[in-house]
Amino acid sequence: MTPFGYRDRVLCAESVPLERIAADHGTPCYVYSRAALTAAYRSFDTAFASRLHLVCYAVKACSSIAILDLLARLGSGFDIVSGGELERVLAAGGDPGKTVFSGVGKSATEMRRALEVGIRCFNIESEGELERLAGVAAKMNRTAPVSLRVNPDVDANTHPYIATGLKRNKFGVPYSEAPALYRRAAALPQLKVEGIGCHIGSQLTAVAPFAAAVQKIVELADRLSGEGIALSHIDVGGGLGIRYRDEAPPSAAEYAGALLHALGQRRQTLVLEPGRAITGNAGLLLTRVEYVKRGEEKNFVVVDAAMNDLLRPALYDAWHDVLPVVQSGGTPEQYDVVGPVCETGDFLALDRSLAVQEGDLLAVMSAGAYGMSMSSNYNSRPRAAEVMVDGAALHLIRNRESVAALMAGEMLLPR
Repeated sequence: MTPFGYRDRVLCAESVPLERIAADHGTPCYVYSRAALTAAYRSFDTAFASRLHLVCYAVKACSSIAILDLLARLGSGFDIVSGGELERVLAAGGDPGKTVFSGVGKSATEMRRALEVGIRCFNIESEGELERLAGVAAKMNRTAPVSLRVNPDVDANTHPYIATGLKRNKFGVPYSEAPALYRRAAALPQLKVEGIGCHIGSQLTAVAPFAAAVQKIVELADRLSGEGIALSHIDVGGGLGIRYRDEAPPSAAEYAGALLHALGQRRQTLVLEPGRAITGNAGLLLTRVEYVKRGEEKNFVVVDAAMNDLLRPALYDAWHDVLPVVQSGGTPEQYDVVGPVCETGDFLALDRSLAVQEGDLLAVMSAGAYGMSMSSNYNSRPRAAEVMVDGAALHLIRNRESVAALMAGEMLLPR
């Protein structure tokens, strides 16, 4: 579906004009479509309906509790990478029994909390983590469910910062070392081996790398089964990309077809961890033009959103479409769309053709993933508000942060 489109030359989110959102809640502001989020989740759930599966939404993509609540009500599980994300899932009413805990640096405190609430599984990424978890579980008199995240050394053909399945990456257990670590896990009474998994990267736009990784994982699963180490689930990770500009990523159905073919007749529960593919095109960043600045070599549109609000362009040189909220019919010029932060890298878009003037509203598209969740307070800038559109209804789901709240945890030295 297309959650954002023009009506009478005004850009709307579902049935709500973005002008109204800016008037009611100010800018910068993240805007999400409930219908788009629902449709994206259901596309995955439906695509894998032919076999037992669990969609575990990757919380890191967009961790606002209203979005987690919506997905939990749709039946989603969750993929978390920190204790903070676990608490967000719990606050949103998510089921810890449908939550998997990934990440290379889990602390003992995080392990204890996850065991207390009864998460579905820990995705183990090193021998040290396995031993630490066994020790924590022993002290709590609990049995910890574990799966190894295996690094299959498959090239995901994506940006190097978000490629995670190669030997040189920090993630996962090396493929050659996995059998021995599984034997160790099976021998520890504090652990219960549940599954095997992988995650090779983010923003993948072809099915071949997924299929290659899953093929290696199922071959290892078959080998473990032959040694008497039975696995109840196979976790294929996430990483399916979206269209930002001219990409042509596979649909959820095409993705499912490739993975199910690689899995064959194996009957383990399939776990998948989509994030960007659910929220990415369901959200945008709404911003207002502060100044139009013409220079000798470059023209700039200075807006009230910045790299602290949306880091992807500065971090990854990522491309986001920028649309005028009101189509003016003026003569377009070439501009860099930049923010107020004191960094040359503070840009949202480069070399864009826009007809724009001070006070205009712009929409930075495809900002629903790794937007708000990666935002910061750099330059002491309060974080943006967030709203959810549901048809003609508009819901504030995060207040704009105040400067007082930003400083609330700080204190002066004694006089």
